[in-house]
Amino acid sequence: MSRAGKYPVEIKNGVSVEMTGDAIVVKGPKGELKVALNTKNAGLVDVKVENGQIVITPKDAEDKASRAMWGTMARNIKSAVKGVTEGFSKSMYMKGVGYRASVKGNVFTLVVGFSHDVVMDIPAGLTVTMGETPTEFTISGIDKNLLGQFADKIHKIRKADPYKGKGLFYKDEYVRRKEGKKK
Repeated sequence: MSRAGKYPVEIKNGVSVEMTGDAIVVKGPKGELKVALNTKNAGLVDVKVENGQIVITPKDAEDKASRAMWGTMARNIKSAVKGVTEGFSKSMYMKGVGYRASVKGNVFTLVVGFSHDVVMDIPAGLTVTMGETPTEFTISGIDKNLLGQFADKIHKIRKADPYKGKGLFYKDEYVRRKEGKKK
C-alpha cells in the first residue's frame, strides 16, 4: 500500500481552497478545479482544511474501501493543487510515412495512414501545441485526469506497432521491436 493518505496535502502560495457541501474548490494562478466529495466512495473519507494543509482521514479505519478511498482522495486533491500552480503536460510523437498532425483553433487533425483524416475537438481546458516538426506535439492543461484521457484517446487511434515501429508514441514510451516471420 502506498500510504498516500497519511501525508497532508500542502497548500502552496497563491492557492486558495474552499470547502463546499459537495466539492473542494481549488483556485490558483492557472485556473480553478473542483474535486467532488459527494460521490458514493468519496463519502468514506473526511476532508478538513487546517493550518495551510488539507487533511484527509478515513471515516472507518478498519473498512477496506474507506482506506482505499483515503489514498485516492489524497492524490486527487494533490493533483488539483499541482495542476492550478504548475499544470501538467504530455509530449507525443508519431512515426510513419506521411504521418503528421495539425492544430487549427480548437480542432486537432491527425493524418495517420487511414483513408481519411482523424479530426478531434480539443476539450475545454486543454491546449495542444505543435513541436519543431509536424510529427511532434504536446498536450497541456491543469486537469490531470482530462489530460490523460485525451492523450490516451489520441494514442489509441494508431497504437505503436512492434513489428514495423510506426504509430503514435508518448515521448517516454518504449516499444520493444519484434522480429517478423522467417522464411
